[in-house]
Amino acid sequence: MDRSWSGPWFDANAPEGFEAFSPSHGLAVLGLIVCALLLWLTRGWIRSNKPVSEGIRWLLITVLILSEVTLNIWYVMQHIWDVQTSLPLELCSVTLLLSILMLIFRSRWLYPIILFAGIGGALQAVLTPNLAYAFPHYRFIHFFVAHSAIILAALYMTWIEGLRPTWKSVGGVMLFLNGLALMVWIVDDALGANYMFLAGKPSTPSILDFLGPYPLYIVAEEVIALLFFSLLMLLFEVLPGGRLYIRSRKGTVHSADRSS
Repeated sequence: MDRSWSGPWFDANAPEGFEAFSPSHGLAVLGLIVCALLLWLTRGWIRSNKPVSEGIRWLLITVLILSEVTLNIWYVMQHIWDVQTSLPLELCSVTLLLSILMLIFRSRWLYPIILFAGIGGALQAVLTPNLAYAFPHYRFIHFFVAHSAIILAALYMTWIEGLRPTWKSVGGVMLFLNGLALMVWIVDDALGANYMFLAGKPSTPSILDFLGPYPLYIVAEEVIALLFFSLLMLLFEVLPGGRLYIRSRKGTVHSADRSS
């Protein structure tokens, strides 16, 4: 085995396990928040500087590609690649691959999927990770970098490329997720796997623990997903650039004109 892939930072049998809400977990979440805030606060400057916006776009593409490539190299080098656990069939694995395509082609079709399903899945993963390795293990760093990049990819397309979600796209993403779940369930059944946790809850604590037993938690996930997508849609409506924000600004201007 290559020495670079056999040290303690890469060892699949590393003894120290991940602890949710530990200082390292908190710093990883804080790093995502800081990156998102910086993207928001500098969005006007980034939009007006083509080399900068292109640099950020290709940086995100590179990070996402390297995340998937290095993960599979790690699986192989550690002799743990398994068809039951290593295929890119988890929701975040699917949205990671779609994020790459969305950024490369600036796809308006893929954008709603990444905005709603990508942010929803990656945010849940970041807050309640299904992770076995503590910092500074490769898998810890990979996990938070990859999931954060999915979220930042959606925000980049919204704040820098100027794409906007619609209420119709919420329904479209729900249909996509149900179609994806059906296909993954067929694969799970054929392989005896548990991709997307359609055959059981994860072994580590997660939000699914509060949603009831199998298979009721899957129905609860559907309801939560619809509520989350709707709240996210409302948030983008009231933020600068959203339709409710623009409408309220126009109303303020008209009121000022009438009073003068």
